[in-house]
Amino acid sequence: MKNFTLTIFLVSCFIVSSFGFSKNNLLSENKKTTFFIPNISFANYAAPAIDNATLLAFFKKYSQLKDYQNDVSTLYKDRSYKAIWYSGSQINEFGHLMYHKLNSTYEEGVQIRIPYKDKIDEVFDEDSTEKVSESDTELLLSSMYILYAKHVYQGMDAAAQNKLEWYLPKKKISYETLLDSISGNPNLLDQNNHVLFSQYYKLQEVLKKYREIEKNGTWNKISMDIPFQDLRPDATSQTIADIRQRLAIVGDLAKDSKSNFYDQELMDGIMKYKARYVLKPNYIITKDFIDQMNEPVSDRIKTIMLNMERCRWIPPTLENQSEYVMVNIPSFRLYYVRDGNYDIVSNVFIGTPLTQTVIFSGQIDRIVFSPYWYVPGSIIKNELKLKMAEEKNYLADHNMEWNGGKVRQKPGPNNALGLVKFMFPNPNDIYMHDTPSKSLFGFEKRIFSHGCINVEKAKELAIAMLREYPDWPVDKINSAMSGVKETPCMLKKKVPIYIGYFTAWVSKEGEIGFFPDVYERDVQLNRLLFPQDTEFKTANN
Repeated sequence: MKNFTLTIFLVSCFIVSSFGFSKNNLLSENKKTTFFIPNISFANYAAPAIDNATLLAFFKKYSQLKDYQNDVSTLYKDRSYKAIWYSGSQINEFGHLMYHKLNSTYEEGVQIRIPYKDKIDEVFDEDSTEKVSESDTELLLSSMYILYAKHVYQGMDAAAQNKLEWYLPKKKISYETLLDSISGNPNLLDQNNHVLFSQYYKLQEVLKKYREIEKNGTWNKISMDIPFQDLRPDATSQTIADIRQRLAIVGDLAKDSKSNFYDQELMDGIMKYKARYVLKPNYIITKDFIDQMNEPVSDRIKTIMLNMERCRWIPPTLENQSEYVMVNIPSFRLYYVRDGNYDIVSNVFIGTPLTQTVIFSGQIDRIVFSPYWYVPGSIIKNELKLKMAEEKNYLADHNMEWNGGKVRQKPGPNNALGLVKFMFPNPNDIYMHDTPSKSLFGFEKRIFSHGCINVEKAKELAIAMLREYPDWPVDKINSAMSGVKETPCMLKKKVPIYIGYFTAWVSKEGEIGFFPDVYERDVQLNRLLFPQDTEFKTANN
């Protein structure tokens, strides 16, 4: 029981040093796996305010950036002085991408001097005692954006400059223009000559279907008995008839028999619907389930449109890779794709709203079996020091030790990282790993980690990724995962990984699933694209 309690404690306080970075941890640039910055600023109106006085004070304080003052000032003037790199009081994913791009200049073959690099590193280091103000952070990142663009792309001809995969346009354009255009980079096509990620076109087809449903006025509200009780097979209710009609409209039932009896046909339709939405697979119809089905069709349409916009941020060439890993945060799912087939589909759990898993693309370069877990300084300071003061032998009793001035948990079945982790160098210091807390995968909304991705089928994923490695047969993998000794495996061929955020996704079979907007990013994106729309609500929050 004591070890189980420790496991729960370690998992619950597993706070990765999210923003640590070293020169040895640079991500190699691969134009096939980076993703597009959208044609909009992801600023939230609660973000740090920028005005002329702020700009003047900043460049007086950071005098080595004076050469970029005019360009930075123009950047904000063209955006009505709204923040670029913040959503609310937090740096958004594009701020983190800017930091990653900056640190990757060496890998791009560009030698540039980066003024105030130490200050920027402090911003992304959660253990730093020196804190940079939000306005200084905002303007430092904008200065770095100008510096990056000038140095990395200077001297390129027009065709090469068109390949710049991320940029900040000077003017906002209407959503209809965004939606109807195909102004993606024509030099980055997939095997079907798509100029956009193929999911865009799949969503586009489903959008037509849902607009037709809206036009026909068949999206009727599902009634509920008062008082309402959960409905199970063999129940009789008008609610059953209403649900049957909805399932027929969206395609989970072949026809609407109009029966109000909960029969086998409806059971099959309910299970198909729940599978599409990644809901707990049971036949019970609850109030929450009905509330979710009663989301207006206009909101479903809007969700589809928002995710079409997200598809514009991903180069279509991602799907040309012989193998890759894709994690969709809202659906709590991981997909390992080999030769176009889903070899592994696994449940995952992700970061809480306070410690969000970031959108990211990179390459998995190694697998570590029976890993150590180096406890972040924040946990040592806020949790372990108190426990060590209370219990003299606390570390030894809990399979932990000091190592080089840091505390680490030794390999073993109760290690917070489980028995295997998958590493992909990135400025956020996140990775995928196993977990001893398997019961957490039984929850529908799996937001338990502090940023890293916990994988239910971690062992199966490792076996699949090493299938073509003759020196790593299954019995060797089993031995390496015994929890006795940390054993790394460097991959001869790096595996692309994309961590995305899609609240609507169309399967290969053409069936759409809608997923919870766990970090309320649909709300933020909708606010930017539809500023007059104050009634939009996201599904299944």
